[in-house]
Amino acid sequence: MTRTIEGIQIPDSQLAREVTQFVRDTETELLFNHSSRVYWFGALAGRQRRLSFDAELLYAGAMFHDVGLMPTHSSPHDRFEVDGANAAAAFLRARGIAPADIDTVWTAIALHTTPGIPQYMHPVVALVTAGVEMDVLGLSYDQYDDATRNAVAGLYPRTPHFKEDIIQAFYDGIRHKPETTFGNVKADVIADKEPHFVPGNFCKVIRCSHWAG
Repeated sequence: MTRTIEGIQIPDSQLAREVTQFVRDTETELLFNHSSRVYWFGALAGRQRRLSFDAELLYAGAMFHDVGLMPTHSSPHDRFEVDGANAAAAFLRARGIAPADIDTVWTAIALHTTPGIPQYMHPVVALVTAGVEMDVLGLSYDQYDDATRNAVAGLYPRTPHFKEDIIQAFYDGIRHKPETTFGNVKADVIADKEPHFVPGNFCKVIRCSHWAG
């Protein structure tokens, strides 16, 4: 039976089923469930914002966004976001998806850890990041009521210590290529000119988020 939350469903298509199977076979349960929640929260955000989006492309972007953390899809020198984007592009290309749509999914995955930009781009790009920011950081936590949050987590449960588990998963996926974590140069400029500047800390934000675990 197709599951529905506030009118949102996983696309009932051959492509979506193949995406599900590929990611389930590739990722850990932790990342598979996280990626699934990213789709739901992203799609729900799209509904809230009254955005028109292709659910299949959003599903592909959400489900593939962390594939680059897995050893089987991790390159020696590219950012994990690019590895995941490349894996998604190859998967979609093999199934005859239009180049423009592949580019959209590629961009959504490549930019999902770059705040401040995706929300002004194509809805699929914006909503993959929205889903990630909700599930990992809880940035839009108050925009979903308890029933909705619990319904999504009921379909794809969070581990009891999700915050630490997801940080560990990120670390495991990138520790062999730390140079790929080079961040926004503007933070370096501020730090150079303002000795008391304290940069944002991704791990601290996760630990302080509303989400349990």
